[in-house]
Amino acid sequence: MAKLYFYYSAMNAGKSTTLLQSSFNYQERGMNTLLLTAALDDRYKTGAINSRLGIDSNAVAFQGDMDLFSYVATDMKDRPLHCVLVDEAQFLSKQQVFQLAAVADSLKVPVLCYGLRTDFQANLFEGSQWLLAIADELNELKTICNCGSKATMNLRIDENGKAVTKGESIEIGGNERYVAMCRKHFVEKTGWQG
Repeated sequence: MAKLYFYYSAMNAGKSTTLLQSSFNYQERGMNTLLLTAALDDRYKTGAINSRLGIDSNAVAFQGDMDLFSYVATDMKDRPLHCVLVDEAQFLSKQQVFQLAAVADSLKVPVLCYGLRTDFQANLFEGSQWLLAIADELNELKTICNCGSKATMNLRIDENGKAVTKGESIEIGGNERYVAMCRKHFVEKTGWQG
């Protein structure tokens, strides 16, 4: 039975690297994969999945209104499909999460989603909320805080390295804008009280 998987973490846990390795493993065995990534993330170029380790791959860029079930079903008319892999899954809409569940349930293709659990204010992203609610399997990818503890929070910083506590939930950035931290140090830096 195909399943819907959600691999989540704080920033810099290797989500994109793990996704690209999974795709490579399928391809190495002669199987076809479909890679999807959020069009919103244009740090490198739209329609590409990039790892901080320097590996990358082209991907289909999805917008919030794209019907992912229909896209996958159409793709399957041209070739057998063995796995769908989604990077930046936190940017999926609720409807798209359910479409991906239907890919696993109706089209019998496993779907592996990789994304952040929460934003810089400790709020769940829409895609993450619904993946946590309905995914068949949840897997946390771990990274560490500067103190060596497990990092679970994403601290947004300004150009001077100071904590940012207000603003839009979505602001695309990498190490220059975000630092993965344990909850204790996140609270100390932000004064967050929930």
